[in-house]
Amino acid sequence: MLGTEFRKGSPNWLDLGSPDTDGAVSFYTGVFGWEYVSLGPEAGGYGFFQVDGKTVAALGPLTEEGATPAWMLHFNTPDIQETAAAVKAGGGVVRMEPGDVMGEGWLAQFTDPQGAEFACWQPGKTAGLGRASEVSTLIWAELHVPDPVAAVEFYAGLFGWRSAEMEAPGMTYRVLSIADGDQEDGSFGGVAPQGDGAGDEVPRWVPYFNVADVDATVAAIRGGGGSVLMPAADVPEVGRMAWTADPTGAVFALLTPDPRM
Repeated sequence: MLGTEFRKGSPNWLDLGSPDTDGAVSFYTGVFGWEYVSLGPEAGGYGFFQVDGKTVAALGPLTEEGATPAWMLHFNTPDIQETAAAVKAGGGVVRMEPGDVMGEGWLAQFTDPQGAEFACWQPGKTAGLGRASEVSTLIWAELHVPDPVAAVEFYAGLFGWRSAEMEAPGMTYRVLSIADGDQEDGSFGGVAPQGDGAGDEVPRWVPYFNVADVDATVAAIRGGGGSVLMPAADVPEVGRMAWTADPTGAVFALLTPDPRM
């Protein structure tokens, strides 16, 4: 399960790059009930989305030339320089070289060999998110790429991730787990063939947020100017889920977990 005791390869940060940060604050606080804390001009317009004072996501303006609005998943690494070298060796691209972030940790941004963007965070004073898997927080990380087998091999080379195959209607789904501990307890996400999910016309990582009521949240998204890419539906032994996008087109998903699981 995705949590906040971060080990190598754990998702440990999540932020949104947006061309309209004020609009994003209004939209996401309305949809999820988050509070927003700006870090001020000295942080380049970056800030935190929080629940009860605990950071659950972050927000900043788009900084890369040609960048499009998107949520960016970050994965924990104990040695970000080593991870950057492994990305290059595995055929990926280093979009932003590792750099210190005001003593809070080290950040680097990458693109995997199939074009999905992700980042890594080497903790300093900040370990990562303050809450996960609770209502209104990140609960799952899903990769959509043309070749899931190649993706599993690439990321295993970076983080030692393990995978387990699950048969789903029309496809094989691969559940990802960190290298340490029990494989089921260490699961945090999965890999699906591109074209299986709505709105996955490009390779991408998609964050899933835990919500108490998917249908009510979908209504709030529509009311806030967002769009629904895949209508709410029940998935056996998983829960009720939907794919959505904010008013600028950044894709994210919703999940109300099956209480029996």
